Amino acid sequence: MLAKPRPLDRIVDVEAGVAAEAAGLDALYGHLSPLKIIERSARELFHGEIAAVSSFGADSAVLLHMISEIDRTLPIIFLDTGKHFGETLGYRDALVADFGLTDVRVITPDEAALERIDPTGNLNETNTDACCDVRKVEPLARGVEPFRAWFTGRKRFQASTRAALPVFEAVGSRIRINPLAHWTTSDQAAYMRSHALRENPLVAYGYLSIGCFPCTQPVQPGEDARSGRWAGHAKTECGIHLSGLEKSLTDASL
Repeated sequence: MLAKPRPLDRIVDVEAGVAAEAAGLDALYGHLSPLKIIERSARELFHGEIAAVSSFGADSAVLLHMISEIDRTLPIIFLDTGKHFGETLGYRDALVADFGLTDVRVITPDEAALERIDPTGNLNETNTDACCDVRKVEPLARGVEPFRAWFTGRKRFQASTRAALPVFEAVGSRIRINPLAHWTTSDQAAYMRSHALRENPLVAYGYLSIGCFPCTQPVQPGEDARSGRWAGHAKTECGIHLSGLEKSLTDASL
């Protein structure tokens, strides 16, 4: 009699299948324009099972505008870490109104986890990874758990760690889609101008990648756009785009 597959074996099999699916989608559609990628993904490939994740940061207007051109009802997930700049929250509300987005889902950290892990609210001063885990990684896992796929606005030019970024990639049993992966800074600027999109007000002060205010600084001339994040630390990503999210997603689905 054959042994029943163990839960871990089942998860591995599913994830291997999704990884193959993502690679196939990238080969088929990764060369398309961002708007076509969004349209194909939202209307055909993952219809009714896809969201977008947005920080409403320096580059967010482009992706959100494209999504609004395809489907203004598509869910937009925003992680309210409790540490955002006031300008970011104002920008979020302004873009939602500009684009007529109707389903913005604000996800916050788990209160019990914050009380246990960061009772004073100063965890970022001693352990940035743990702070990001409780304020961003675990909340995002909850936010995307109902969906099969989600869009991000990540681009290859933003940092050396993103230089090989694919358009379609597997994250555990789900697929993350980066429609703007191949875009350059010139592409970004041209789209902003041609559609008269409003800019996050912090950009004017040199903030080219905007996260939580305790861990974000203006970018210095000649540095990449994400150099102002966690300046002085080896850290380059908050974790929502790394393997920590895969573990949180797996835990959430068990």
